[in-house]
Amino acid sequence: MRISSSALAKSMGLTASQIRQDLSCFGGFGQQGYGYNVQRLRSEVAEILGMNRDHTLLLLGAGNLGRALIENFPFSANGFRLVAAFDVSPSLVGTKLGGVPILHMDALEEFLRENPASVGVLTVPARVAVESARRLCQSGVTGIWNFTNVELPAQELPGVRVENVHFADSLLTLSYMISEEPV
Repeated sequence: MRISSSALAKSMGLTASQIRQDLSCFGGFGQQGYGYNVQRLRSEVAEILGMNRDHTLLLLGAGNLGRALIENFPFSANGFRLVAAFDVSPSLVGTKLGGVPILHMDALEEFLRENPASVGVLTVPARVAVESARRLCQSGVTGIWNFTNVELPAQELPGVRVENVHFADSLLTLSYMISEEPV
């Protein structure tokens, strides 16, 4: 099965030229007048994004947001294997959410010694966000997906990449789009 840059562009709200330019930055995936082999393109994009590296992930903070991510986000479809979640709530520790064991935060370092993980997801309260990030960093985690609305101090997290998710920014972007841009 093949797809043209025009068809890709239409589905993404871009131009065919932009699709071709963007993909050419990573190599030649298509053929002029013939388009892109869909299976090969998926495979190449997965390689570029690291989706085929079987990243191991754990989540800190299994409250409402953590629970929503565990039960609804397709981690495995995006190349991540969620192996455990950590919390301090007695009502959560020792249970499972979506098949994921919830362990006590006190067990974090020991767990990571025995089960190295590349990514930590932070959905903990703001007051413990920086300390939680430090613990992940000191235990060998190299990426943090941060939902805490706390800016993590990069200088205190050597070798760790952080992706901050700011809900307020996203909501304000939506507000702008519905206020200023015609549909």
